[in-house]
Amino acid sequence: MSVFGIGLAYGIATLLVMFSGMPIAFALGAVAVVFMGIYMPSASLDTVTQNVYEEMASITLLSIPLFILKGAAIGKSRAGQDLYSALHAWLHRVPGGLGVANVFACALFAAMAGSSPATCSAIGSAGIPEMRKRGYSGGFAAGIIAAGGTLGILLPPSITMILFAVAAEKSLGRLFLAGIGPGLLLVSLFGVYAVLRFRQEYAAADAIFKNGGPEAPILARDEYTLAERFSVLPRVIPFVLLLTGVMIALYGGFATPSETAGLGGLLALALIAAIYSVWRPSDLAPIMRSTIRESTMLMMIIGMSLLYSYVMSYLHISQSVAESIVAMHLPRWELLFAILVMVVVLGFFLPPVSIILMTAPIILPPLRAANFDIIWFGVVMTIVMEMGLIHPPVGLNIFVIRNVAPDIPLREVIWGTLPFVLLMMLAVLLLCFVPGISTWLPDLVMGPDGSR
Repeated sequence: MSVFGIGLAYGIATLLVMFSGMPIAFALGAVAVVFMGIYMPSASLDTVTQNVYEEMASITLLSIPLFILKGAAIGKSRAGQDLYSALHAWLHRVPGGLGVANVFACALFAAMAGSSPATCSAIGSAGIPEMRKRGYSGGFAAGIIAAGGTLGILLPPSITMILFAVAAEKSLGRLFLAGIGPGLLLVSLFGVYAVLRFRQEYAAADAIFKNGGPEAPILARDEYTLAERFSVLPRVIPFVLLLTGVMIALYGGFATPSETAGLGGLLALALIAAIYSVWRPSDLAPIMRSTIRESTMLMMIIGMSLLYSYVMSYLHISQSVAESIVAMHLPRWELLFAILVMVVVLGFFLPPVSIILMTAPIILPPLRAANFDIIWFGVVMTIVMEMGLIHPPVGLNIFVIRNVAPDIPLREVIWGTLPFVLLMMLAVLLLCFVPGISTWLPDLVMGPDGSR
């Protein structure tokens, strides 16, 4: 059979197995092993475990369970709710300050936890009821939290970026730094939209009130004294200092990413023990269970995805596809557009982890040939995958919001997230026209990247 025929069969088999409902890790592993048995020497089956182990034996991947431990420690405590309360107290005078506070809370929590679902759950459980109580529409409140949660895969420490750095063989520190500028850009865009949408809903409620209707909760104003605003800081500042310390240790060259992740995990456990008295075995058990469950799931997906990519490479599928793309001689921006559209379509069905590990062998060679900065592309691809977290049919964050706020209809949640998808598209366009948004910080801190 030709390489084209094998590749087509490989893709169809993968889709069929995934649509059967089998977990992604086992689906990828099963397809890889079957094609190894059919098209590769029989001895290759004896080395499946060895191949998986060798692919996973990366010191960079060690940081994943440690960052998950840090995120679980913060996510299972009241840190998220306290962070949200502090920001609301300081931003309450801003029109739509409650919505803006939720955006900033999501950004800061995402930077501490590195997980989109954890951010949605921790901030949404406090933020959505408060926004609903103050008259925000269900779709608006859900959209803010769902979109804010996506920042967990863009702002460091991002597990998605760790995997991209491994797949692209690029500096993890440089990739982390490259995500900060675009992350702040998205926070700004989300915050501006929150203010504009609040003004729209406020004006509508005010018009109804002036025409003799009831006074909507959105018309009420919260007031905090200076003492009340300062009183909410003591529980929040230690976690902000933890985030700052971890970043300084990583980017200052004092520790490797894995050492930084371990330090962050231990300090997070120490902080929740000191601030929230979470130190008993019964208190720590949910944190450890969550860490082990999520780490095991991710490492299984990583191992099987890498085996899947290894088989694809051995059978020359990825090389042939890459050569075919190059042979089309598409202009570099049309090439980028075609690849990003493919990522969007894959985002309908697959999580970011699987998209990166499955597509990296195919898309990176043509991008290098077109002279794209791979670090810059990693950031752009991450933002595009963020869209997949808040648009159907998968939309992981949408389903997290449904668990946090089951009273908001799914239709309202989806419509509430669509404006944020458009804002992410705008951010991608801005990055294409002004790539320095993502490259200036790594160039400043680590010097120009000569391997682009």
